[in-house]
Amino acid sequence: MPHLDAEPRYRNPIIDADFPDPDAVRVDDRYVMIASSFNRAPGLPVYVSTDLINWERAGNALAANEPGDWFGLPRHGGGVWAPSIRHHDGTFYIVYPDPDQGIFVVTATDPAGPWTAPHLLLAGLGLIDPCPLWDDDGSAYLVFGWARSRAGRKNVLTLAPVDAALRGTTGPARDVIDGADIDGWDTIEGPKLYKRDGWYYIFAPAGGVATGWQAVFRSRDVYGPYASRNVLAQGSTPVNGPHQGAWVTSPDGRDWFLHFQDRGPFGRVTHLQPMAWGDDGWPVMGQAVDGGPSEPVLTYPTPHGTRQTSRTIARSDDFADGVPGATWTWQANPRADAIVPGAGALRIRSAADAGDVRALPSVIGQPLPGMASRSRVRIGLDGPPGSRAGLAILGRDYVWAGIARGENGDEAIVAVRSDDDLAERVVLRAPARGDVEISLGCAADATLSASVTIDGREIRVDPHATASKGRWIGAEIALFAGHGFGGAEAVARFHDFRLDLAED
Repeated sequence: MPHLDAEPRYRNPIIDADFPDPDAVRVDDRYVMIASSFNRAPGLPVYVSTDLINWERAGNALAANEPGDWFGLPRHGGGVWAPSIRHHDGTFYIVYPDPDQGIFVVTATDPAGPWTAPHLLLAGLGLIDPCPLWDDDGSAYLVFGWARSRAGRKNVLTLAPVDAALRGTTGPARDVIDGADIDGWDTIEGPKLYKRDGWYYIFAPAGGVATGWQAVFRSRDVYGPYASRNVLAQGSTPVNGPHQGAWVTSPDGRDWFLHFQDRGPFGRVTHLQPMAWGDDGWPVMGQAVDGGPSEPVLTYPTPHGTRQTSRTIARSDDFADGVPGATWTWQANPRADAIVPGAGALRIRSAADAGDVRALPSVIGQPLPGMASRSRVRIGLDGPPGSRAGLAILGRDYVWAGIARGENGDEAIVAVRSDDDLAERVVLRAPARGDVEISLGCAADATLSASVTIDGREIRVDPHATASKGRWIGAEIALFAGHGFGGAEAVARFHDFRLDLAED
């Protein structure tokens, strides 16, 4: 008989795919977690779990980025930055920033929605990473950080009093933490505000996305002064920059911390750390819970005794009803007729194409898994010369494979473009008729491979390329359709998308 582990253990990262800047709450026996979505639409992904390690998508809290016309084109690096989620008086509140507009609020009574339209709580350039707190006396506060790219300042956390409904501020904002006052600390951001045993705690990362650590600040007064402590750092582990996330307590009273690690082309992946409170009132995380250093655990007994299943976000999809599954998102707000109705395939209407997949709005994608994977899809194209359709591994650099229609017929294409290239580099061009089977592989070291199958004959190609991250996000597995400027629109058909994983 096979041996069954009496104490199931989970493995970090629990989500080995791009899930940036996670925040979470527990309500009764269900955990709800959200993440940054940047320019992607729909935005603000909402995931639910009953065990903290296996997560399922409940929906999205933001149907599209606003203003709609501006986000009708890909605004890489814009849109929704690090949000927070809280539950207060029976309502879920998500507070999120758009660094070019200000801080917004959406609410719902159920994680699956419906969510309200965004309300502008606080206008301003460079206001980022907001988090509310409702205090014991009925007052409420909002802590947030600053983006130097918009505001000219960073490494500072600011607190503003707000009304209980999060409709507006009720007094002036005050800086409560300045990283310049702490020797060697830079890029303090991503604050999460809590209260415990009469102490105010601000959990905030410092040191930068790829190289930083998790800090905690505490004070008896919400406006400070705050003392600081480094509670989680990479140390001797392979988990670089472990920070920015959420403290949650399981129903049995144990504490946990969700955070991210930047894995480059695989995005900001999600880890779960055990957490406890020391006798001195400071939290300890990771190995320190069991007497070790303040470093991440790579594996640990599961919080609820369940077994870990999939650690990715992307899913296979047969497009049986002609619509994409919940894990697909667009690179820009899609136009109302972006999807052409019809069963058995996903039909995407093309957009004007200047030869750069990164600039196309007619691109729909899923996060690239953090382990070796292969994506496969059958592609057809209905449209004029100058149109194309493909499957891509899309970041600042990309590889795509698919069909291009010329004056003399169709060709199967594999092409590569780097961030600073002026045009794509074609590495395969072969005559094709009808649908073409496309496959793109990504190895564990992000090396890419490609193949096209024409009339049953497979042609394998080494594009001599690796997956690369996007603007604040990881690479995506993307489907796209384009047509030449001034030309008629095309419709790309995608049949039976399959994702094969090599869980290591």
